[in-house]
Amino acid sequence: MEQRILEHDFGSFEGYNFRHMAAIYPNTPAQGVIDWDHDERGEAEFWPDGDHDGVALVFRGVSAVTASEILALDGLISTLGDEPESYVRIAWMIDQGECITNLNPDTIEDELLFIHSGDCFIDVRKDAAFELFELYWPDEYRAWEQSNVPGLQFDWERMLDGPEFSTSEYQLGDQKYIVVKSQ
Repeated sequence: MEQRILEHDFGSFEGYNFRHMAAIYPNTPAQGVIDWDHDERGEAEFWPDGDHDGVALVFRGVSAVTASEILALDGLISTLGDEPESYVRIAWMIDQGECITNLNPDTIEDELLFIHSGDCFIDVRKDAAFELFELYWPDEYRAWEQSNVPGLQFDWERMLDGPEFSTSEYQLGDQKYIVVKSQ
Protein backbone atom coordinates (compact mmCIF):
# COMPACT_ATOMS: atom_id res chain seq x y z
CA MET A 1 0.00 0.00 0.00
CA GLU A 2 1.31 3.43 -0.95
CA GLN A 3 2.36 5.66 1.96
CA ARG A 4 0.59 9.02 1.79
CA ILE A 5 2.23 11.80 3.78
CA LEU A 6 0.37 14.97 4.67
CA GLU A 7 2.11 18.23 3.82
CA HIS A 8 0.32 20.13 6.60
CA ASP A 9 -0.18 19.60 10.29
CA PHE A 10 -3.95 19.41 10.71
CA GLY A 11 -3.86 18.80 14.44
CA SER A 12 -5.42 15.86 16.24
CA PHE A 13 -8.58 13.85 15.78
CA GLU A 14 -10.74 12.14 18.33
CA GLY A 15 -11.72 8.62 17.43
CA TYR A 16 -13.79 5.60 18.25
CA ASN A 17 -12.65 2.03 17.62
CA PHE A 18 -15.58 -0.28 16.89
CA ARG A 19 -13.59 -3.50 17.46
CA HIS A 20 -12.73 -2.46 21.01
CA MET A 21 -15.97 -0.51 21.49
CA ALA A 22 -13.97 2.34 23.03
CA ALA A 23 -12.62 5.78 22.42
CA ILE A 24 -9.16 5.91 20.92
CA TYR A 25 -6.78 7.45 23.41
CA PRO A 26 -4.70 9.51 23.09
CA ASN A 27 -6.15 11.53 20.24
CA THR A 28 -4.73 10.62 16.85
CA PRO A 29 -2.76 13.11 14.73
CA ALA A 30 -4.12 13.67 11.22
CA GLN A 31 -1.32 11.55 9.74
CA GLY A 32 -2.36 8.74 12.09
CA VAL A 33 -5.88 8.88 10.65
CA ILE A 34 -4.40 8.54 7.15
CA ASP A 35 -2.23 5.61 8.24
CA TRP A 36 -4.93 3.82 10.28
CA ASP A 37 -5.24 0.19 9.16
CA HIS A 38 -8.89 -0.70 9.71
CA ASP A 39 -8.26 -4.42 9.12
CA GLU A 40 -5.38 -4.68 11.56
CA ARG A 41 -6.48 -2.19 14.23
CA GLY A 42 -10.25 -2.32 13.84
CA GLU A 43 -12.86 -0.18 12.14
CA ALA A 44 -12.76 3.35 13.49
CA GLU A 45 -14.26 6.79 12.99
CA PHE A 46 -12.44 10.06 13.50
CA TRP A 47 -13.45 13.69 13.86
CA PRO A 48 -11.43 16.88 14.54
CA ASP A 49 -10.77 17.57 18.20
CA GLY A 50 -10.75 21.31 17.58
CA ASP A 51 -7.05 22.06 18.07
CA HIS A 52 -6.72 23.27 14.45
CA ASP A 53 -9.18 26.08 13.76
CA GLY A 54 -9.18 25.63 9.97
CA VAL A 55 -9.84 21.89 10.12
CA ALA A 56 -12.54 22.43 12.77
CA LEU A 57 -14.23 24.97 10.46
CA VAL A 58 -14.09 22.83 7.32
CA PHE A 59 -15.39 19.71 9.09
CA ARG A 60 -17.78 21.38 11.54
CA GLY A 61 -20.96 19.43 12.11
CA VAL A 62 -19.50 16.28 10.52
CA SER A 63 -19.79 13.12 12.60
CA ALA A 64 -16.82 11.38 10.95
CA VAL A 65 -13.97 12.41 8.67
CA THR A 66 -12.34 9.94 6.29
CA ALA A 67 -8.69 9.71 5.28
CA SER A 68 -9.65 10.70 1.72
CA GLU A 69 -11.30 13.89 3.03
CA ILE A 70 -8.20 14.81 5.02
CA LEU A 71 -6.03 14.13 1.96
CA ALA A 72 -8.36 16.25 -0.19
CA LEU A 73 -8.07 19.12 2.29
CA ASP A 74 -4.29 18.73 2.29
CA GLY A 75 -4.19 18.96 -1.52
CA LEU A 76 -6.44 22.04 -1.57
CA ILE A 77 -4.42 23.82 1.12
CA SER A 78 -1.18 22.96 -0.69
CA THR A 79 -2.43 24.86 -3.72
CA LEU A 80 -4.54 27.61 -2.13
CA GLY A 81 -2.12 28.32 0.72
CA ASP A 82 -2.25 27.57 4.42
CA GLU A 83 -4.07 30.82 5.17
CA PRO A 84 -7.28 31.35 7.16
CA GLU A 85 -9.05 32.65 4.05
CA SER A 86 -8.38 29.34 2.26
CA TYR A 87 -10.20 27.41 4.98
CA VAL A 88 -13.07 29.91 4.85
CA ARG A 89 -13.33 29.49 1.04
CA ILE A 90 -13.36 25.70 1.35
CA ALA A 91 -15.99 25.82 4.13
CA TRP A 92 -18.12 28.11 1.93
CA MET A 93 -17.89 25.68 -1.01
CA ILE A 94 -18.94 22.79 1.25
CA ASP A 95 -21.86 24.88 2.50
CA GLN A 96 -22.93 25.27 -1.14
CA GLY A 97 -23.26 21.49 -1.37
CA GLU A 98 -19.83 20.59 -2.73
CA CYS A 99 -18.06 17.47 -1.48
CA ILE A 100 -14.49 18.18 -0.39
CA THR A 101 -13.18 15.16 -2.29
CA ASN A 102 -14.63 16.57 -5.53
CA LEU A 103 -13.32 20.12 -5.07
CA ASN A 104 -10.36 21.42 -7.00
CA PRO A 105 -8.45 24.65 -6.41
CA ASP A 106 -9.53 26.16 -9.75
CA THR A 107 -13.21 25.79 -8.88
CA ILE A 108 -12.63 27.51 -5.55
CA GLU A 109 -10.51 30.30 -7.04
CA ASP A 110 -13.03 30.88 -9.86
CA GLU A 111 -15.78 31.80 -7.38
CA LEU A 112 -16.04 35.58 -7.12
CA LEU A 113 -16.23 35.87 -3.36
CA PHE A 114 -15.71 38.96 -1.26
CA ILE A 115 -14.25 37.92 2.08
CA HIS A 116 -13.99 40.38 4.94
CA SER A 117 -12.67 39.72 8.42
CA GLY A 118 -12.44 41.39 11.79
CA ASP A 119 -13.09 40.98 15.50
CA CYS A 120 -16.86 41.54 15.49
CA PHE A 121 -19.50 40.31 13.03
CA ILE A 122 -21.36 43.63 13.06
CA ASP A 123 -18.23 45.60 12.16
CA VAL A 124 -17.23 43.06 9.51
CA ARG A 125 -20.70 43.17 7.91
CA LYS A 126 -20.71 46.96 7.98
CA ASP A 127 -17.23 47.24 6.41
CA ALA A 128 -18.20 44.72 3.72
CA ALA A 129 -21.38 46.61 2.89
CA PHE A 130 -19.63 49.96 2.53
CA GLU A 131 -16.86 48.45 0.39
CA LEU A 132 -19.39 46.72 -1.89
CA PHE A 133 -21.51 49.88 -2.08
CA GLU A 134 -18.46 51.78 -3.29
CA LEU A 135 -17.44 48.98 -5.69
CA TYR A 136 -20.81 48.28 -7.32
CA TRP A 137 -22.36 51.74 -7.23
CA PRO A 138 -19.44 54.23 -7.26
CA ASP A 139 -21.49 57.23 -8.43
CA GLU A 140 -24.18 56.68 -5.80
CA TYR A 141 -21.51 56.10 -3.17
CA ARG A 142 -19.78 59.41 -4.00
CA ALA A 143 -23.12 61.24 -3.95
CA TRP A 144 -23.99 59.70 -0.59
CA GLU A 145 -20.52 60.45 0.82
CA GLN A 146 -20.66 64.11 -0.27
CA SER A 147 -24.28 64.66 0.75
CA ASN A 148 -25.06 67.34 3.28
CA VAL A 149 -28.61 66.12 3.85
CA PRO A 150 -29.10 65.62 7.60
CA GLY A 151 -30.28 62.15 8.52
CA LEU A 152 -29.38 60.57 5.17
CA GLN A 153 -28.18 57.10 6.09
CA PHE A 154 -26.93 54.09 4.22
CA ASP A 155 -28.80 50.98 5.37
CA TRP A 156 -25.91 48.55 5.14
CA GLU A 157 -27.80 45.66 6.75
CA ARG A 158 -30.60 45.94 4.22
CA MET A 159 -28.08 46.00 1.38
CA LEU A 160 -26.35 42.80 2.52
CA ASP A 161 -29.66 41.06 3.19
CA GLY A 162 -31.15 42.17 -0.14
CA PRO A 163 -31.48 40.15 -3.34
CA GLU A 164 -28.18 41.41 -4.83
CA PHE A 165 -25.97 39.44 -2.46
CA SER A 166 -25.82 36.24 -0.47
CA THR A 167 -23.83 36.24 2.75
CA SER A 168 -22.35 33.58 5.00
CA GLU A 169 -20.63 34.11 8.32
CA TYR A 170 -17.77 32.04 9.72
CA GLN A 171 -15.60 32.11 12.79
CA LEU A 172 -12.03 30.89 12.65
CA GLY A 173 -10.46 31.13 16.09
CA ASP A 174 -11.20 34.63 17.37
CA GLN A 175 -11.49 36.06 13.87
CA LYS A 176 -14.91 36.62 12.28
CA TYR A 177 -15.43 36.31 8.51
CA ILE A 178 -18.22 37.24 6.18
CA VAL A 179 -18.30 35.81 2.68
CA VAL A 180 -20.36 37.82 0.22
CA LYS A 181 -21.27 36.58 -3.24
CA SER A 182 -22.99 38.71 -5.83
CA GLN A 183 -26.16 37.06 -7.15
